Amino acid sequence: MTLKADLYFSFRSPYSYLAVGRYRAMAEEYELDIALRVVWPIAIRDPDILFTGNPNAPRYILMDSMRVAQKLGIPYRWPRPDPVVQNLATREIAAEQPLIRRICRLGQAASRTGHGLAFADEFSRIIFSGEVDDWHEGEHLAQAAARAGLDLKALEATAINDADALDSEIAENQDALEAAGHWGVPTLVFDGEPFFGQDRVNMAKWRMEQKGLAKRL
Repeated sequence: MTLKADLYFSFRSPYSYLAVGRYRAMAEEYELDIALRVVWPIAIRDPDILFTGNPNAPRYILMDSMRVAQKLGIPYRWPRPDPVVQNLATREIAAEQPLIRRICRLGQAASRTGHGLAFADEFSRIIFSGEVDDWHEGEHLAQAAARAGLDLKALEATAINDADALDSEIAENQDALEAAGHWGVPTLVFDGEPFFGQDRVNMAKWRMEQKGLAKRL
């Protein structure tokens, strides 16, 4: 029996990056189908939080995500460029956000094909691993899409021609995440139960094992 789960994911979240590869590996090893559910980063969907929140939060997230990556042996560096156009000193969010809107629409288009998890893993890797600069230029995205079994040109066409519908799906994903009992990413929802954070991967697996998770033959 194939178990099913939803992974709520942000392409600007370092913790989403640190979790998605492990969820992908789990889905490849076990009879498990994890659907990618893209959400807008908090900077896009609710920027006021960034202005009213504790100023220590961004510094802590950067420090903590770096040590988590070191502990897990996952290459990591803050993206160059940042997918969200933002003044990190003032935390001001730019009105125009071409990079994050493009990447989120591509991710949701990939999810429609059933290859969303692989797409998120490959794309977040080129964004966060530090292995490339200017991840949005050249052939980086096309190569990442190919590794996920997808064609970037086809995804780009969908992202442009069906942008409004994709944006609506992304908004619906956020609503579904909140209905499931959480608001942040990464959150895996399995059998109606949310597992928030990159440190809940093993706990989610434990719960799935209770429900009959089995290795692929």
